[in-house]
Amino acid sequence: MPAKKSFDPFNLDLMNMATPIQTWQAGVQLATMLAEAQMVVTLRVLGQLGLWSVTAGENERMVSEKPEAFLKSANAVISAVHAGKRPDQVLSAAVTPLGRKTRSNMHRLAKRGPGLPK
Repeated sequence: MPAKKSFDPFNLDLMNMATPIQTWQAGVQLATMLAEAQMVVTLRVLGQLGLWSVTAGENERMVSEKPEAFLKSANAVISAVHAGKRPDQVLSAAVTPLGRKTRSNMHRLAKRGPGLPK
């Protein structure tokens, strides 16, 4: 079994550096997830004001879904770092599970449409 290499900050693997496009893609993935999250927050606040149609359990869902999503994200980051992935790949690993949740929430809430104030 080959010996495990220790980290040496002065011996960087320049062949494994991210290209500008790969770095940009990770940034776009993060920006997309943040925009989707803002849309979800907006629709939920509108729902609390009675201006958007949401289900009765939306407030509970809003709180209960976060620990699972953040745990999946943290596990993905730990796995990526342990595997020696580049920083852009670690960012992508962190954002992917969160992005899945924000995207599904955004689509689900957007389909419900506006509600009329009571």
